[in-house]
Amino acid sequence: MATTEDRRETDSGIEIRPVYTATDGSGPGERPGEFPFTRGPYPDMYRGRPWTIRQYAGFGSAEETNERFRYLLDRGQTGLSVAFDLPTQLGYDSDDARALGEVGRTGVAIDSLADMELLLGGIPLRDVSTSMTINAPAALLLLLYELVAEGQGVESSELRGTVQNDILKEYAARGNYIFPPRPSMRITTDLFAYCAERLPRWNTISISGYHIREAGSTAVQELAFTLANGIAYCSAAVDAGLSPDDFGARLSFFFNAHNHFFQEVAKFRAARRLWARIMRERFGATNPRALALRFHAQTGGSTLTAQQPENNIVRVAVQALSAVCGGAQSIHTNGFDEALALPSERSARIALRTQQILAHEAGGTDTADALGGSWFVEALTDELEARATELIMRIDELGGAVAAVELGFVQQEIEEAAFRFTAHVEAGEQVIVGVSRYAEEETESIELHRLDPSAERRQLERTARVRAERNADRAQAALREVRNVAAGEQNLLPALREALRARCTVGEICEDLRELFGTYDAQRA
Repeated sequence: MATTEDRRETDSGIEIRPVYTATDGSGPGERPGEFPFTRGPYPDMYRGRPWTIRQYAGFGSAEETNERFRYLLDRGQTGLSVAFDLPTQLGYDSDDARALGEVGRTGVAIDSLADMELLLGGIPLRDVSTSMTINAPAALLLLLYELVAEGQGVESSELRGTVQNDILKEYAARGNYIFPPRPSMRITTDLFAYCAERLPRWNTISISGYHIREAGSTAVQELAFTLANGIAYCSAAVDAGLSPDDFGARLSFFFNAHNHFFQEVAKFRAARRLWARIMRERFGATNPRALALRFHAQTGGSTLTAQQPENNIVRVAVQALSAVCGGAQSIHTNGFDEALALPSERSARIALRTQQILAHEAGGTDTADALGGSWFVEALTDELEARATELIMRIDELGGAVAAVELGFVQQEIEEAAFRFTAHVEAGEQVIVGVSRYAEEETESIELHRLDPSAERRQLERTARVRAERNADRAQAALREVRNVAAGEQNLLPALREALRARCTVGEICEDLRELFGTYDAQRA
């Protein structure tokens, strides 16, 4: 953003000089696929395997979302990405009074195995990679996925995908948590151990900076808070007796692809360099797969404008290009109408075609780290690394990421950054095209996606039918076993799996765990 006539800086406060020379930035000494992986986790990057086009989708009922999945797969999407509605994310069934009016609104409603079977009907789980954006009840949704695969005759060891399972960023930036941080960390590491035994090809966590950036953080804060959370998860896993070389190989990250193209490319490069050193120096990892950070990127939802929404097509394309130049392993591109409604089929198709144009027409897959060696990008990479390291050290001094969240430090830092950005916009120092400058008097009319008003009723009827038709004694026995295991120290996931197999609902299981673990109230923490 421009702050005066003769000074420019990024949203992280990094000054941008008028020109850069060979004396700026250290420059990459290594090749892609070599420690510390600044230039990419694999030697040949996209020439060996293009990034996965993973369009995020989910709304209304399982049937409607299944139809959208098939639409996208038929048009060249290469991986599934599931959005869940708010009640599911908070562990409430659709017929819970607290879910009224929210069923299927921001994602698909999943209450039981019956819903997951419909969601994935006709999709060969042996052949696709699936990402699920779910956190507090992440273990339950992963187990439902495993049970559907079992019904298809697919071995758990064959399943590929990622479950977000990143609860710390919920406390810091998003708010979709259920239990207090420490029992939540137990469930997270139980999932690590379960997948190491049964789903070795599954990425057990997607440590997310995306939502931190959406809440108003700077690029430096996104980088530092995300990696600090990663340190906390690794420490918890080591304390649970897991090997960093083993669980580290299944970690993945999720970053925001925001507006400042060059800063975003540098951020992705700095993230890989920092994480490689963290895993080697803090945790003693030696496995290259545990050292090499892999990440998914999504274009910035908070950057989309309701005014002149077609401008968002350009924003999304530039942001996606930053993810390509930064070496993302999978990318989601937002629909241009998402500031107004859930994406329509038209906007979803344009978003999908944006990635395909970058891959097939713009040379996006031709070479690794295309901007490596740029004096500007190398200087930004060094500066982002240095500033993020300083912020991680401050978190260490507070006792780590969990303690920093409990103290409110992370939340306050994000809130202050968001306030500063808004102040810059209101002062005219930060231009938002079509909003703060180049506005039009007349609003554009575009066709928006509309939810089926009968979807919520059908969802409630299906959940009631599941409860009525299941073996009640078997379901109650399975819930008792969940409570018994949760009260001890055994891995919780086998008991959860059997409860879901007995057609217990997500809400019933979470309610029992609420009674045992308690809930988290940020106002009283």
